[in-house]
Amino acid sequence: MLYQYQLNEMKNAAMMPAKAWSDVMGLFASAMPQEADAYSSLLSATSEMIGRSAMTFDRPSFGLSETMRGDEKLTVVEKKVLTKPFCSLRYFERHNARGAVDYKDPKVLICAPLSGHFATLLRDTARAMLPYHNVYITDWENARDVPLKEGSFNFQNYVDYLLDFMRYLGRDTHVIAVCQPSVPVLAAVSLLAEYNEPSQPRTMTLMGGPIDTRINPGPVNAFSEEHSMLWYKNNLITSVPSGYAGSGREVCPGFLILQGFMSLNVKRHQDAHRELFSKLINGDREGADAHKRFYDEYRAVLDMPGDYYLDSIRVAFKDHLLPKGLLNWRGYLVRPDKIKKTALMTVEGELDEISCPGQTLAAHGLCSNLPDSMRSHYVQLGTGHYGIFNGRRWREEIQPLIHCFIREHNGKNLF
Repeated sequence: MLYQYQLNEMKNAAMMPAKAWSDVMGLFASAMPQEADAYSSLLSATSEMIGRSAMTFDRPSFGLSETMRGDEKLTVVEKKVLTKPFCSLRYFERHNARGAVDYKDPKVLICAPLSGHFATLLRDTARAMLPYHNVYITDWENARDVPLKEGSFNFQNYVDYLLDFMRYLGRDTHVIAVCQPSVPVLAAVSLLAEYNEPSQPRTMTLMGGPIDTRINPGPVNAFSEEHSMLWYKNNLITSVPSGYAGSGREVCPGFLILQGFMSLNVKRHQDAHRELFSKLINGDREGADAHKRFYDEYRAVLDMPGDYYLDSIRVAFKDHLLPKGLLNWRGYLVRPDKIKKTALMTVEGELDEISCPGQTLAAHGLCSNLPDSMRSHYVQLGTGHYGIFNGRRWREEIQPLIHCFIREHNGKNLF
């Protein structure tokens, strides 16, 4: 693995002429006479497909510039309200013509996964919450850009960050964890409950998270069981090369994580790219643009801190520390049964192959001292992993349920 990062950099550089060629061919095809339209469409589609295969994708923007609260149009201003070396707490502040507005809406902390993609993958998650919530999100940095002087980052540090963010936001916060952060979020809330801190969230919504991966194991679980921790370290951890601020830092490179994502369903991605080629030839620009928007985001990946990546595999997929009651934070045992003031909602997708149905539901068994009136569970039929926080079913079916859950428990005085 020592030179794999460097080889990927060389591959990207070698593909640049292909990208330049595709740009030229696209211009040439657009200038061809109308009678050659069929040929120009084929040439244009072919050159664009080649060009996209040569592209690299940097951190996307959230692009959440406005929202509608009922009939009122509001401008959205992004602010970093708390900045740490590996993550910033970003706030989407709503403004009208007179400036920032305060509707006393519930505060929502969306915990984005640190699992390869940027927090912008949850753009649709944040967009749907914006009209009637004060929305914050964990915006993770690309580890290759974090200097070595900032130290390492592991599971313990992840929980540190979450505790700091929740304490910063204070009382009456509602936490939503999407996928991988479900484990550290449950750990952080358990610790706040253990010491009865006033910053315990009002609600905690866990969506498609690996709480107990022994339940209904899928392809991700099988892969984890088949490979040792030594294999992960030797094959997936490498050092950031020179030329980046984080040169020398051990990371799990984003391009390897992306390869892993794609390998989970190769045929689906192949079919999607065939459909894109067909749409380009047939002039279906709207359909082609929708495809490109998704894959531009999907292919924009970050490097994960190596220590955290290995910890995430060990904690959730190898040793199952949380459901076994063995997870600790800086010597303190994590005890979800201490949670008595934070209502719990879990959301799963029927077709989820990353966090299979039942794995997130397991959180209810761990939070054994919550009354039924403070619990909710929902399974979205016909939906895979990404569909529970992105797309039509998220917006029309799942988000309204979370909104109601938050409103139901927002005013209850348990503190």
